[in-house]
Amino acid sequence: MNLAGLDLNLVVALRVLLEERNVTRAGQRVGLSQPAMSAALSRLRKHFDDELLARVGGHYELTALGQVLLDRTATAYDVLERLFSSQASFDPARESREFKLVASDYAVSVFGAELARVVHEEAPGIRLRFTQTPPTVVDDTATLLSAVDGLLMPHGVISGFPATDLYDDRWVFVVADDHPTVTDGLTLRDLAELPWVTYQRTYDAPAVRQLGMLGIEPRVEASVDSFQLLPLLVAGTRRIALIQARLARLLAPIAPVRLVEPPYEAVPLQEALWWHPVHTHDAAHVWLRETAERVGAGLPQVNDAAQ
Repeated sequence: MNLAGLDLNLVVALRVLLEERNVTRAGQRVGLSQPAMSAALSRLRKHFDDELLARVGGHYELTALGQVLLDRTATAYDVLERLFSSQASFDPARESREFKLVASDYAVSVFGAELARVVHEEAPGIRLRFTQTPPTVVDDTATLLSAVDGLLMPHGVISGFPATDLYDDRWVFVVADDHPTVTDGLTLRDLAELPWVTYQRTYDAPAVRQLGMLGIEPRVEASVDSFQLLPLLVAGTRRIALIQARLARLLAPIAPVRLVEPPYEAVPLQEALWWHPVHTHDAAHVWLRETAERVGAGLPQVNDAAQ
């Protein structure tokens, strides 16, 4: 494929055509006449050797290829938009723009809130938009990073992309205050026999993968997409959950639970900001990363002991 021979304006046309599934509405959306948008559709059909939009009754539906291109085109559009909005210099006190960060509720609670506070004070025109980490982040990291400004995630889950370290944390178990069998601490046998509450794909966490090396497979009874819900699903039950110590401290007043040390030497957690290489030399992203590093370094040290 020779990109030099392509009209990249067709990316815009392709996106709106696939989303609107109507030539007239697509043209109105990007400020083109109906004949101009029809001409763009004709060129796209010739390029892909596919109808893309097929008439069914009185409306158009996407062909199989059109359906495949729908998500890919949105991603490509975002990448091009970010590429051509790159800046050689960046003045945070004067600029007005939005950074999109993918993060779990844990990362937003422990780090994102403080980052937002600092950005508010130093760069009032900058907006931060946090979106939930999807369960598929490990399966297609490149596509995710290509459409956002950064991903907050610990080391040991993804690799192969640039990252900067932010802060450290550690894993602890949370159990009900009145747990009938866990009185002093947990044993490896407890981890194998007691029911678990987990966050999405908890097995991606190195601290959980360690259990497999010990011959233990967690018996998952409930799974949620929020770390903050874990204590609520543990309270008053026999369940256990693995949670980050920093977040556990914040959630302590919410539910009648207590923290217990793992009965094995769980690997520490090192949170990092990951990004797509296309952003590496962009002045705005350099500022964002440096600010994130400074905020992370300023967080208090995590307590060494579960209580």
